[in-house]
Amino acid sequence: MTTAHTAPDPDDVAPGERGSTTIADRVVAKIAAQAAREALFHGVPEGGDVPHAAVTVHKDHARVRVGLELDYPSDIGAQCGAVRLRVAERVNHLAGMTVPEVQVQVERLHSVDSRTTASGGPR
Repeated sequence: MTTAHTAPDPDDVAPGERGSTTIADRVVAKIAAQAAREALFHGVPEGGDVPHAAVTVHKDHARVRVGLELDYPSDIGAQCGAVRLRVAERVNHLAGMTVPEVQVQVERLHSVDSRTTASGGPR
């Protein structure tokens, strides 16, 4: 007679014995950068770099710093607020982490004049 071995039913295993999932900082940073990109009102400015992020994770909390470039003129404060909100929501939803702080650093403003000058057109 043979005996079949089956995996224990997950409901029978105590929560402390089930293990844990660890999400790498770089994964959280990619989620944050993509969320920042989604939040930009007009997308990434022509000739601009996509947003990038750095994170510090401690247990289930992530502090995020996002660097981005924006079109000018635009409502810079409103765009930064939208980025903060979207990043916090997406990191919480996708990684299950609380985001107590999102720092947004505007690294460059792209105006119509700067695009015309950079392309060799009249200034």
